[in-house]
Amino acid sequence: QVQLVESGGGLVQPGGSLRLSCAASVRTFSAYAMGWFRQAPGKERDFVAAISWSGSSTMYSASVKGRFTISRDNTKNAMYLQMDSLKPEDTAVYYCAADRSYWGSTYREYDYWGRGTQVTVSS
Repeated sequence: QVQLVESGGGLVQPGGSLRLSCAASVRTFSAYAMGWFRQAPGKERDFVAAISWSGSSTMYSASVKGRFTISRDNTKNAMYLQMDSLKPEDTAVYYCAADRSYWGSTYREYDYWGRGTQVTVSS
């Protein structure tokens, strides 16, 4: 089993930055591709970013590309999301996800999920 715990959310002003972390309780973290998703109230869960097993490849949604950076440290069983130039529309609960065989933007393909961390962008 894989347990994922997100942290680093909070309240930030527009234009500010936050760094989210996802800690994984798993024997071989590098065996899992990872992703970040977000869900605003009343909306579906949306893809934010994904990173391959080794971290050599990344992908981003169009809405965050150029502002967010996904990374991972396989020696620490951790994944990160650096969020810069935050906008009010980035407000959502952010979830990390893991899967052994899938790497991409479809949330239904990921087998393991954290409970989420709230990000609120407001002045």
